[in-house]
Amino acid sequence: MKFLADFFPILLFFIAYQAYDIYVATAVAIASSFLQVAFYWITRHRVEKMHLVTLGLLVVFGGLTLLLRDPLFIKWKPTVVNWLFGIVFLGSHFLGQKTMIERMMSHTIELPTGIWFRLNIGWALFFIASGLLNLYVAFNFPEETWVNFKLFGMLGLTLLFIVLQAFYMARHIQDQNPTQEEP
Repeated sequence: MKFLADFFPILLFFIAYQAYDIYVATAVAIASSFLQVAFYWITRHRVEKMHLVTLGLLVVFGGLTLLLRDPLFIKWKPTVVNWLFGIVFLGSHFLGQKTMIERMMSHTIELPTGIWFRLNIGWALFFIASGLLNLYVAFNFPEETWVNFKLFGMLGLTLLFIVLQAFYMARHIQDQNPTQEEP
């Protein structure tokens, strides 16, 4: 359910684009992102940092798209978001005791420190590559292709990466309750 809620603004952006154009879709994305943040605040009395960062960048880049009537700005937004996440994941290697991925997941699973390090680097590289791929599609294909890629391509790549990471983690999960052999 949370996964779908996270993609709520992107889905509405896609639907509005199919029905109208990039400008209406951008306005819908901004409004739905505000609704998403408000919903989390009302229901949980807190807002996830990812949603606030996304909302802030959407207001800036989407606002510029609407104000200047230039879709270039909204096309850059996914890249900037991905690169910021990539920088945060890389930066977590130098700040604090744990990497970003370990901070997010260590309460659920236990892995050796080296595995957390590799997973974190993997996520950082994934975000950086996703940003580059977004720019490639945005500047080398028609707008409609970019919109489809933004929803289906990025979502598909993210899900595939999560599955691959899960298989990798499964090989290294440390058993917290090892069974004792009988003498």
